[in-house]
Amino acid sequence: MYGQVNIEKWKVFELTLNGPTNGNPYIDVKLSGKFITENDTISVPGFYDGEGVYKIRFMPQNEGKWTYTTFSNVKKLNNQKGSFVCLQAKRYNHGPVVVKDTFYFTYADGTPHHSFGTTCYGWVHQGDSLAEVTLKTMSQGYFNKMRMCIFPKSYDWNNNEPLYYPFEGTPLKNWNYSRLNPVFFRNIETRIMQLDSLGVEADLIVFHPYDRWGFSRLDRATENMYIEYIIARFAAFKNVWWSMANEWDFMDAKKPSDWDYYVEQFAKKDKFHHLISIHNGVKFYDHTNPYITHASIQSEDTYKAKEYRMKYKKPIVFDECRYEGNIPWSWGNLTAKSLTEKFWRGVTNGGYVGHGETYVTENPVIFPDQSYDILWWSKGGVLRGESPAHIKFLRQIIESAPAKMQLIPLFTWMPFSCVGVDREYYLCYLNDAQPRSVVIDLPKDLFYTVEIIDTWNMTITPIGKKFSGHSLIELPAKPYIALRIMKQ
Repeated sequence: MYGQVNIEKWKVFELTLNGPTNGNPYIDVKLSGKFITENDTISVPGFYDGEGVYKIRFMPQNEGKWTYTTFSNVKKLNNQKGSFVCLQAKRYNHGPVVVKDTFYFTYADGTPHHSFGTTCYGWVHQGDSLAEVTLKTMSQGYFNKMRMCIFPKSYDWNNNEPLYYPFEGTPLKNWNYSRLNPVFFRNIETRIMQLDSLGVEADLIVFHPYDRWGFSRLDRATENMYIEYIIARFAAFKNVWWSMANEWDFMDAKKPSDWDYYVEQFAKKDKFHHLISIHNGVKFYDHTNPYITHASIQSEDTYKAKEYRMKYKKPIVFDECRYEGNIPWSWGNLTAKSLTEKFWRGVTNGGYVGHGETYVTENPVIFPDQSYDILWWSKGGVLRGESPAHIKFLRQIIESAPAKMQLIPLFTWMPFSCVGVDREYYLCYLNDAQPRSVVIDLPKDLFYTVEIIDTWNMTITPIGKKFSGHSLIELPAKPYIALRIMKQ
């Protein structure tokens, strides 16, 4: 038995035990750990990691001394005791993301989290060489969340076999569904940790319909084993989010009540209470479900963030609003300007927006183990589009706003969108309009500076005078302009 003596707050404490290999350890062996500190007691499940190794993972959320005791139906694993000290979190460790004040995200330490996500469904199932390129791309700071599938995906531009499979057996469909494959899950947690080192949230997609192996049609007993296993393995990582599905309504083997069941399982069994969502194809899930923490929406109408906020009373995340690219499918051939505009419209209507890229190239990037076309949306790699730089520009503007700024829609009667802190800070987007000037009614008792933001050329130009009350602001008469208005 071994585990760390000291562990940083919100990092992973891991207890490793040696136990039996006979029978079926995934089903026969029950293992859990109870962790106790002065003000808290939390019990978490353990899991089998193969070759006689069992593990219990825990994420301490309170500083100080913790003691633990193991519980198992196997004598060798039962009643193992120990302790560790939880230390103060270091500078860049803000903890897991949680919901704050109904509509917003924040890290556990109170630092605002403005979600700017991207989609790389199958990047974890490629080779190390391509994964390293993907991580290098993510290190450029365009995005702070990545949507990614746990199960491998079978679809256009994603037809290679994965490195590993989640169950023991023989591809393509001769699986032993009573025995999981630890190597498969170990690979995924490596990617989760690599994203965490970059400050990126791992939005894990639990189920999806794009399947040629039978993983989208598991029976309930296998589903339960899988769900309990990924919670035991992954929930102690602070950057994990749970997405029940990519396009839940396209999975014809499942009923709406099945999805209610899955959501409840994660809400009750994940003792660290990570964010939970479910992503739609055509039909929206009922996001008023109290176990759902935020609405994950596929729709190009990002301007409807205001409407969905009021309907669901939760953070609104347009995880898919079509992608920048050039493929035949209509969801994947937006121009960079169109996707950038969807980001600005969503954010300035009080929501969060996600990116995706689907460029097919005549001369694909060549990697040692893959010589075919690689689309970011499917496998990661490099970004070829122009929108990421413009999204990063918006992200920097949002993150440089006053710390107390929450994306409250303001001036809702205007034909443009605006968020900010009333009387203090306004970020207004004029959409694709191109007026020579605009009138904004500001508080009469205060004075403001105004900056003109060209969202496409990524310039910020101050206007050299102060404004108050009924204000006429001269503009450059071109589209994709925003205004940043700040109290003096």
